Amino acid sequence: MSNERFASVWDAIEDTPAEAENMKLRATLMMALKDHIDRTGLNQSQAAKLFGVTQPRVSDLMRGKISLFGLDALVNMAAAAGLHVEMRVMVAA
Repeated sequence: MSNERFASVWDAIEDTPAEAENMKLRATLMMALKDHIDRTGLNQSQAAKLFGVTQPRVSDLMRGKISLFGLDALVNMAAAAGLHVEMRVMVAA
């Protein structure tokens, strides 16, 4: 058994650093969208209309089905919701 430590669960379970970074970004965007829905009191149908997607798509978002979402789709949904997305790039430790 290894005592290897990881900065993120994604670092531990993804095969490559690139896949881990992609999953971290997707997870962050999904949490921000879910928080926006909760904070504004939207139901799933209202959120779907705002985001320009279907209600089942919002249900997938709310249930955390990360594998069903790409970065482009999540950024588009965030922009449609009036959220500003920023990205920071740093040298890996």
